[in-house]
Amino acid sequence: MLLGSFTMSISQSSISTAYPTLMQFFGIDASTVQWLTTGFMLIMCVMMPVSPWLLNNIKFKQLFLMILAIFDIGTLIVVIAPNFGIMMLGRAMEAVAVGILFPSYQSVLLYITPEEKRGSTMGYAGLIMGSALACGPILSAIVLHFSAWRGLFIVFMIIISALFVISLFAIKDVMPQKESHLDITSVIMSFGLIGILYVVNMIGKANIDFTLAIVILLVSILMIVVFVIRQFTIKQPLLQLRVLKNFNYDLSIGLTGASYIALIVVTVIFPLYYQNVLGVSKTISGLALAPGAILLSLLNPITGKLADKIGFKLVMLIGMTMILVGWGTLSIVGASISLVPMMILAALIEGGNAFVMMPAVTMGANSLPKDLISDGTAVVSTFRQILGSTGVLVATLILSNVMTDNVSRGMSHSLAQQSGYHVVFITFFVIEIIGLVMALMLKNTKQTKIK
Repeated sequence: MLLGSFTMSISQSSISTAYPTLMQFFGIDASTVQWLTTGFMLIMCVMMPVSPWLLNNIKFKQLFLMILAIFDIGTLIVVIAPNFGIMMLGRAMEAVAVGILFPSYQSVLLYITPEEKRGSTMGYAGLIMGSALACGPILSAIVLHFSAWRGLFIVFMIIISALFVISLFAIKDVMPQKESHLDITSVIMSFGLIGILYVVNMIGKANIDFTLAIVILLVSILMIVVFVIRQFTIKQPLLQLRVLKNFNYDLSIGLTGASYIALIVVTVIFPLYYQNVLGVSKTISGLALAPGAILLSLLNPITGKLADKIGFKLVMLIGMTMILVGWGTLSIVGASISLVPMMILAALIEGGNAFVMMPAVTMGANSLPKDLISDGTAVVSTFRQILGSTGVLVATLILSNVMTDNVSRGMSHSLAQQSGYHVVFITFFVIEIIGLVMALMLKNTKQTKIK
């Protein structure tokens, strides 16, 4: 499970390094190629709420093999894609697999692990998810240095194919089956998430049809409202949203989202800063994330054990403080920092993520009865993905709009870029302040659980 999650997580963050190559190969612009990541995230968000139903109605071994097969076929389609449209189809299939796997493997780990040991276990899960996300641009930079862009996906396909064969013998059915009706209406209504994020992605772009955008946004919001109401009113909801009645669980959603935003924005925005402001190569910009990825990997198992010993609140306060110091330094100094200090600040932010993201997921699970763990994990994963996707979109929009505005006012392109990055740094510093406040509001997770 962990190897599959690691590979699929890398596939999520690694492709951005290949954007320039893909733009040239397919003859597309930057806004089009970005859909390889944006579309991926949108489809993931829709599939995550379905994962509890799949876990309850399909034996885990069969489900895991199905996930691997879907991802493998999707990757094969990407490798042989003759045009961008076919490549997007392959990426969509990859996203379906990842959207099901991420909450599912966390649910399984939490279910089979005693509550007093969950922090340690989820520390290793955090190592896989966090370090894979951070390692994506690094692996991409190395592979693209020695091969064409297809080589990157061939690597993924080889690993997943080997894992499929191993899983035929190694994976066991560990989750109890609770057959239930799949509420198709809820599935359809959940597509409102795609509409909302699609409109957010349109902000700041040229030649927007505002009437169409407003209609899509209103319809999407209505769909989500219907989805939420339906989960509280039908006998067999797609997703048990009553987990949100637990305040500590709600805080865990906010904290895992805040830490994930910090991590994914670093992995996407920092390589762009290295290339555009500091003028380093794609290879160096990817490798510059290595210290942060290494620190994140080393800290995740430690923070999990630490949470079991000294409590989740203190661990997460440490993490949010590290993240806040990183973004705070960037917001004060501005976008005129050289490569090595930027690498140190990136490592500080990524290290802080190790103290927050998976401890928050574990704390949320500890606030719930065992039979709601899969639903709780799906809700956390969905919100985290939505917040992470929105964070990347917001960072990209700020960067683009501030640069365009400054250039139109007569500022040089170089200074306009630096100003854009500085506004991004300030924005995410403010966001992480909210994360620190949430950590301060945490209560002892052993006090109450949903009945």
